[in-house]
Amino acid sequence: MTSTESEFEVIAGKKIGGKGPIKTSTVVKWIVGAAAGIIVIMMVFSSFYTVQEQERAAILTFGNYTEEKTAGLHFKWPYPIQDVIIVPAELIQSTTIGYRQNGNQIIPIEEEAMMITGDENLVSADAVVQWKISSIEKYLYNIDNPEQFLRNSTATSIRSVIGSEKLDYAITDGKTVIQEKVRERLVELQTKYDTGIQILGIKFQDIEPPGGQVEESFREVTNAREEKNTKINNAAKYENDIIPKARGEAQALLENAEAEKKSRILNAQGDVAKFNAIYSEYKNNPSVTESRLILETLEKILPNAQIFISDSSSDTVSYLPLTELLRNGGSKPSTQGQSAEGGAAQ
Repeated sequence: MTSTESEFEVIAGKKIGGKGPIKTSTVVKWIVGAAAGIIVIMMVFSSFYTVQEQERAAILTFGNYTEEKTAGLHFKWPYPIQDVIIVPAELIQSTTIGYRQNGNQIIPIEEEAMMITGDENLVSADAVVQWKISSIEKYLYNIDNPEQFLRNSTATSIRSVIGSEKLDYAITDGKTVIQEKVRERLVELQTKYDTGIQILGIKFQDIEPPGGQVEESFREVTNAREEKNTKINNAAKYENDIIPKARGEAQALLENAEAEKKSRILNAQGDVAKFNAIYSEYKNNPSVTESRLILETLEKILPNAQIFISDSSSDTVSYLPLTELLRNGGSKPSTQGQSAEGGAAQ
């Protein structure tokens, strides 16, 4: 036995239960067994993993994508057989363009925000993109840095659209139209490069010229344009209010005139029919009709006059109290006949 072995036995060789010192081979076995146990325990615990509600897990078998797991507790073979990558695939994420937000602090990124318009003016455009992961495999393996690619492709889309528009249009009426065009181009890029990213929307925070006197001038232009639009809207509102009323009044006048026209035509037709009827009777007996017409006319123009029919062909004037007969309903009058010398008719 060498001196080294003797020293190791002295250090490790404690008596157990009155027996002799522990042999070196036994100590080595204990160490190897303990290490193997620790490794087994670590492998067992590393074989279980949990996926949260807004996450999904990609399972890699010998480094290759094999399957996908949703929320819950799952088992996998220990590394290096299988590995797991968990990504927030169910979470709606936001990427800012032109600025970064650190808590409540906004940090502008001028190199991203500055754009040039179609009429060669500078404009600062800040936007935020909302997106989520649609395919974990494509998201992990088709591009190296998905979020940076998204940021770059968004900035490219914004520059492409704003570069074809005039500054005045971009900072006033065209903001919504430009926003929709950028979204369409961004979706096309994600589809073209098969990134596994789904674009949910893009919203511009600001589209405005650079600060200083130019910004103030454009702000005045914008305010004037908004005032113009307000007046146009008020005028349109007044027009929409007054024109229907005028049309209604005109229609009422036309309907009243038409009714008056029909009424007069019917009255005229009635008068003609009445005249024709009287004329036919007049032709049959002109004297009787003439007398009747005279009496009816007198009754209209002298409604309170007393009418007597007299006969002065003889020396004695005989007359008929016509008014009293009509009032009594045709019964005999109290005085059936009266005469007067040189009588007259009233």
